[in-house]
Amino acid sequence: MKCVFVTVGTTRFDELIETMISEDTVKALIDRGYTELVLQVGYGSHLPGPESCSGLKLDAFRFKDSISDDMKRADLVISHAGAGSCLEALGAQKALLVVINDKLMDNHQLELAKQLHCDSHLLYCTCRTLTETLKTMDFSTLTPFLPGQPQNFAKFLDKALGFA
Repeated sequence: MKCVFVTVGTTRFDELIETMISEDTVKALIDRGYTELVLQVGYGSHLPGPESCSGLKLDAFRFKDSISDDMKRADLVISHAGAGSCLEALGAQKALLVVINDKLMDNHQLELAKQLHCDSHLLYCTCRTLTETLKTMDFSTLTPFLPGQPQNFAKFLDKALGFA
């Protein structure tokens, strides 16, 4: 089974959830060979039932203690642009498509997605362009996101302060 995991984190992003279960988006996922869709809907107003996506096995939930198992199992992660969700998916070495909530004012999420895209770690779009992005996405152009190396900063700090 090829699985898509969608997360909105602890926010409310109804437009993303509604777009994911729309007929056109479901068709785009099926055309790409996906068979399962897992939705983490957070505080959203709609918790889709299994019958919401004809042709895909659907599982939807609001929150879990941890979504790391869902991310590990996924072949594709679609996420809101929250830093925590992005870093968790990239840290798990998953193909990541970030969907920007363009309804937010002064949207800092766009800055994060643009930078990570410029660094070739993810693709991003909006809900309006999600279906087309799913049809044309090519993750082979991306580079793996390497985990941080905090020990390098600690060594630098020790040296700067005269401890090493």
